[in-house]
Amino acid sequence: MSQTLSEQTITLVKATVPALEAHGLDIVREMYSRMFQNPEIRDLFNQSHHGDAGSQPRALTAAILAYASNIDNLGALAPAVERIAQKHVGLQILPEHYPYVADALLGAIKAVLGDAATDEILGAWGEAYWFLANILIAREERIYDEQKDATGGWNGWRDFRIEEVVEESSVIKSFVLRPVDGQGVMDHKPGQYLTFWLEISGHPPIKRNYSISAAANGQTYRISVKREPQGLVSGWLHEQAGVGTVLKVAPPAGEFFLHEHPERPVVLLSGGVGLTPMVAMLETIAARHPDLPTWYVHGTHDRHTHAMRDHVRAQAARGKAITVVDFHQTPLADEVAGQDYDHAGIITDGWLIDNTPVAQADYYICGPRPFLRAAVSSLSLAGVPSDRIHYEFFGPADELLAA
Repeated sequence: MSQTLSEQTITLVKATVPALEAHGLDIVREMYSRMFQNPEIRDLFNQSHHGDAGSQPRALTAAILAYASNIDNLGALAPAVERIAQKHVGLQILPEHYPYVADALLGAIKAVLGDAATDEILGAWGEAYWFLANILIAREERIYDEQKDATGGWNGWRDFRIEEVVEESSVIKSFVLRPVDGQGVMDHKPGQYLTFWLEISGHPPIKRNYSISAAANGQTYRISVKREPQGLVSGWLHEQAGVGTVLKVAPPAGEFFLHEHPERPVVLLSGGVGLTPMVAMLETIAARHPDLPTWYVHGTHDRHTHAMRDHVRAQAARGKAITVVDFHQTPLADEVAGQDYDHAGIITDGWLIDNTPVAQADYYICGPRPFLRAAVSSLSLAGVPSDRIHYEFFGPADELLAA
């Protein structure tokens, strides 16, 4: 296996950047169309992110363009490679799946670009694909090994039973999950997610990722799920799943997590259901790092949609340096400032910069894409370096790249 790309391949791939800018989305959609003719490959993916309105084709188009543009500077892509590897492990992507993607990608390039896709171009992209694929395969193998070897760890899909259901707000429910086999579970890093294989009547197998919303305890996991309008899986979980329901679950994965030994103040910034990984981080800080200066800043619509408020404040009371600040965008008529919430309206750039330690803190951010774009952009413009801005997004990150 070659450890470096040939200069000819680098030159040819970079030469295709203008064609990718013009036709990349068509290539990716054609690629997925070819891949999904195989049900085994189709069922590996989260289908809600595909289709004409789906975000995954746009995200992959951006990723391919970034790879082509930086193929002579692959170090710039290291964070993206780690994120992809973690997602692949969650979806249980294995080395034997990669040839299907290679055939579909090269076939799509030829189908869309026609005569412009010469044998030289296709050969260069074949070499470039397998160079990156081998990097991913090696990293994924290490992650699988770590999961298997961890106390309570496993590979593949493991049966978990819903042990408890808690209504956290008008739109969010929590589900406590315990393994059917009665054994322990591996400790997750606070901020990571679980991937679920769900079989809902009338639909092909469905994959979904949900952040773990509790600190590691070695016995159970907790996820907290928002009921989305028209959401197939969230609707099923809210309306049909209950105590005793068995779910297939892959081990914890994800590159967004609290540092094991935080050395700087921490700001946990969330909007809506983005609080889920933040609650896991807050519980961990309260239990293991009670002296760590921490700001938990959360925005939601009103008292009815405000999930886990009392739990968060109870966790904060366990620490010695935890500050909780709640924003309600549109408080209800009977809500009382200082009691039901701290500030009315949204979390503004000015408030964030004036009231959190931008010169020292690590920022962990999760929420809807507009919320993320605004927060990441404002912190960057305020001079917070990128290595102190950590964020998670639910779904592909195509629109976040600009931020």
